[in-house]
Amino acid sequence: MMNPLRPRAVRGAVIASALAVLLLPMSATLARGASTPSAPGSWPYSNGNLANTRDATGSAITLSNVSSLKKAWSFTLTGTAAKGVGGYGTLSAAPIVVDGVVYMQDLHSNVYALSLSTGKLEWSYIVNKKELSGPGPNGVAVVGGVVYGATPRTVFALNATTGHEIWSNDKVLKKGQGTFGIQPAVADGRVYLASQYGHLPGGGVLLALNASTGAVIWRFKTVPKKAKGVDALGLGAGGAWETPLVGTDGSVTFGIGNPYQSMAGALNDPAKLLYTDSDVNLNAATGKLRWYYQGVTDDFKDYDMQASPISAIVNGVSVVVGGGKMGIVYEMNASTGALVWKTPVGTHNGHDDDSLKALHGTSKLRVPYTYSPGALGGMLTNMALAGNTVYVVTCNVPFAFTNTDQVNGTPPAGTKATGDVEALNLTTGEVEWDTSVKGLPLGAATVSNNLIFTTLFQGELLALNRATGAVVFTQQVPRSTNAPISVAGGTLIVPAGGPKYGKGTGKSQIVAYRVPAQ
Repeated sequence: MMNPLRPRAVRGAVIASALAVLLLPMSATLARGASTPSAPGSWPYSNGNLANTRDATGSAITLSNVSSLKKAWSFTLTGTAAKGVGGYGTLSAAPIVVDGVVYMQDLHSNVYALSLSTGKLEWSYIVNKKELSGPGPNGVAVVGGVVYGATPRTVFALNATTGHEIWSNDKVLKKGQGTFGIQPAVADGRVYLASQYGHLPGGGVLLALNASTGAVIWRFKTVPKKAKGVDALGLGAGGAWETPLVGTDGSVTFGIGNPYQSMAGALNDPAKLLYTDSDVNLNAATGKLRWYYQGVTDDFKDYDMQASPISAIVNGVSVVVGGGKMGIVYEMNASTGALVWKTPVGTHNGHDDDSLKALHGTSKLRVPYTYSPGALGGMLTNMALAGNTVYVVTCNVPFAFTNTDQVNGTPPAGTKATGDVEALNLTTGEVEWDTSVKGLPLGAATVSNNLIFTTLFQGELLALNRATGAVVFTQQVPRSTNAPISVAGGTLIVPAGGPKYGKGTGKSQIVAYRVPAQ
């Protein structure tokens, strides 16, 4: 039976059974993003732009006026959608903002178009199917007047003005290739997607579809070979669940999930298990492998290298910044995949090389033992980049193995979930500042001028000074949050749709906060 704590696609891994255990006891050349900035007052991609920098171009929210940020409107989910999906809640995707309209998908795969100025519903696309989404994060992309999204097994395109279906394709995934739960990227006439939970051999798959017709252009298997220890689980492996990076060099880079193998599988049948826990760089037109960098080999801790890769330029050299739940940020050469630097973030207790030792047959691990970051720890949500600094939010949650048949263990009794917001020098990887926060920061890192925004699971919006890391603004939102925010002009949009927790027990809703017009 699948471990109910499996968090690989939960964004914040806020599963109810885990919460009961975890929370209730409780000088360089200036680097720049490699893709064209988004139009001011918009948030057209899941991470703001195709370079995935999460830097809000044209934002009016600054250190000098953030204290005046007030609720402008909210949109409340109703009907079946409001009930959520298991312990995951109702909303875990990043809102998209184009031409004064906010586009949002819930965890039942329904799509909503809302007025940015008032929050009024302009249209909705309701998925009336028995097969509901998993933990997501789901979400849509809006390009050229078309909204692109997916249900667990169907990819669709909608007219952005009316919500009417343009095309849909329910033949994209083959038997055993898992389900969709990813917010796509769309560029150059192609829709880039990936499945999760694919059975071996093959695992999840990376895909490109024709944006005009929905026809599959190419597929790439993330686990091309069988591995005895992993195959015995039969639970699926690989795939991706965060939006890929579309480069200006004709490539697309995905952050890949873990192999979902047990500790016994890693120790008794060690294997690299390519391309799990890797950043995989493909030819965007053909899907052919250009390079990969594997952060963790023979993983048995449910780590993932799932974060959306970021594109940047350092001293004239193109680089890709990646990372994930292993709590390490990696900078790689964008042409070769060669490692430039790597930096641990969040808490680590000396077990970073457990999987490598298992691969080399030198492991002396015995249960029980505790490791940190745990399967709910490290970087669960995406990074941001501005100037010469990478901003990272991490979750500090240790896990313990009590037997070798476990995949990721469980949090020890009495564990307190905390987090960090950190700033890393893009050129060197050195930590510039590190701020501890009282809760799980699940809202990704978002840059707005001289501020860094994120949200805590308990439903708290935070703003930090980019230069110092000092917390300069807090705002309680109506419900718990485990989704990225978006910033468009003077409006900040929070998907407040996690499971009920703490003070965040209101109805699932999308909330817009706004600074006064200048």
